[in-house]
Amino acid sequence: MSTLTIDIVEQCKQNDRKAQLKLYNQYCDGMYIVAKRFVKDSFEAEDIVQESFIKAFQKLHQYKAEVTFGAWLKRIVINKSIDLLKSKKQQMLELDEVHLKVVDLNYQDEWLVDDAITLDEVKEAINKLPDKYRYVVMLFLIEGYDHQEIAEILKITEVASRTQLSRGKNKLRELLTLKQNGTRY
Repeated sequence: MSTLTIDIVEQCKQNDRKAQLKLYNQYCDGMYIVAKRFVKDSFEAEDIVQESFIKAFQKLHQYKAEVTFGAWLKRIVINKSIDLLKSKKQQMLELDEVHLKVVDLNYQDEWLVDDAITLDEVKEAINKLPDKYRYVVMLFLIEGYDHQEIAEILKITEVASRTQLSRGKNKLRELLTLKQNGTRY
């Protein structure tokens, strides 16, 4: 993290409103994109970003610079997004192509998707996963979190994260195989 950002964070800890605005302007667009990946509605994504910044400023004394401020804030945004989704049982938004890390379902770390299957079909299949699998699949494959981080975010064990990812991948493979064979899922 740059010393400029560290200085701004320190000023924010002193309730400096100008510094808070600078920090907000620096991160708001990126955090909106993260929230928008999880919720369908742009107004809800904006609300999540606002609530996340409020929480971040309230809890800034807990920020220890072990990770970048952006990574710390992103975790708050993801938690707020998941909380909203859980409360509304809402479907997750389709993902941006650039954020989808396609992995091979047949292997532990990577899975390959047949060329005949489109990105939209992969996104549609992810959206059809049960919530407990979809959240882990999204956090692992799209957001790039490891099982320890996923466990902390979702308040589950690392074993549960691995199990749910494995089951989510299997279900995803099943959905994509059905789609590939011409059967509607």
